[in-house]
Amino acid sequence: MTATQGLEGVVAAQSAISSIIDDTLTYRGINIDELAEKATFEEVVYLLWHGKLPNRTELAQLQKALRENAALPEEVLNQLKAYPKSATPMEMLRTAVSALGMCDPEANVNTPEANLRKAERLTARVATIVAAIHRIRQGQEPVTPNPEYGFAKNFLYMLNGEEPTAIAVEAFDKALILHADHEFNASTFAARVTVATLSDMYSGVVSAIGALKGPLHGGANEQVMRMLEEIGNPERIESYINEKFAKKEKIMGFGHRVYRKGDPRAKHLHKMSGELAKLPNNDPKWFEMSEKIESIVVKEKGLPPNVDFYSASTYTYLGIPKELFTPIFALSRVSGWTAHILEQYANNRLIRPRAEYVGPTKASYIPLDQRD
Repeated sequence: MTATQGLEGVVAAQSAISSIIDDTLTYRGINIDELAEKATFEEVVYLLWHGKLPNRTELAQLQKALRENAALPEEVLNQLKAYPKSATPMEMLRTAVSALGMCDPEANVNTPEANLRKAERLTARVATIVAAIHRIRQGQEPVTPNPEYGFAKNFLYMLNGEEPTAIAVEAFDKALILHADHEFNASTFAARVTVATLSDMYSGVVSAIGALKGPLHGGANEQVMRMLEEIGNPERIESYINEKFAKKEKIMGFGHRVYRKGDPRAKHLHKMSGELAKLPNNDPKWFEMSEKIESIVVKEKGLPPNVDFYSASTYTYLGIPKELFTPIFALSRVSGWTAHILEQYANNRLIRPRAEYVGPTKASYIPLDQRD
């Protein structure tokens, strides 16, 4: 047996949910560009779960289910308020989703119908949890979901306590679509490994959140925003980037392990960031700095931006603090995680790879008194 580090290039399973072929991302065979321009997030959620776009009745039923399941159990809300002040948003999210499982009487009911209902509850409630985490950390009361609002609008409303603008809702809805699924990434694979043991859906999503929490998976867009803030002045960009090059340090938000010619999602967030930068009360320098950094990195290193690069300025323009960037990744990706969990349950086999042993051989037990 020969190991492949990081399982790079290893095909671990068959999936009909999303594909990355020749630098083209599709959900259920539909190009991400088409979905980003024409679909709503709720349509994409249905597509991921059911393998087809919904008709009007099916879409209305899903929208109704997401609205009706958005409110949190009182036990989970009280628990969120009791977490240590030192807890990070991702730690709070991970623990709160685990608590959701304890409050769900169907948590351990493993039927297709029950699992689909749990997917609806998780997708609805993770958004409410993330908004509540922000409010609680700010010393404010969480905002009750508005039953009249769609998914993206409701999240922004719960986050800030006021009705968001139409362009803000459009931008956030597009960001949700672009982050909804991405083949066998680390968090998705973690979810599938967990439920392949026939553990419950909540355990699978908690596993995924734990994987997303790592800085090599989630968190890159947060680091992009920290970089922009560290540079501060557009006049410092060239010297800052050149110093990074000289030290052979990574510029966050560029390149991708799967895409060779560029991340197809990046251009959509580039466009939205540019439009949001023009709004009153938004500082256009974040977008302008991002464009200048992109031009330097592409010219000098040939690395195009990935989805994380322009999502940083986009989220900032939407009034979202950078410590929420990764939890927001989760509130979108939970739709993809649950789609993969449903697919794993439908054709399950325990995921149990082998390891290439590289330790000592023919060793013998040494009595305690004879050891160094």
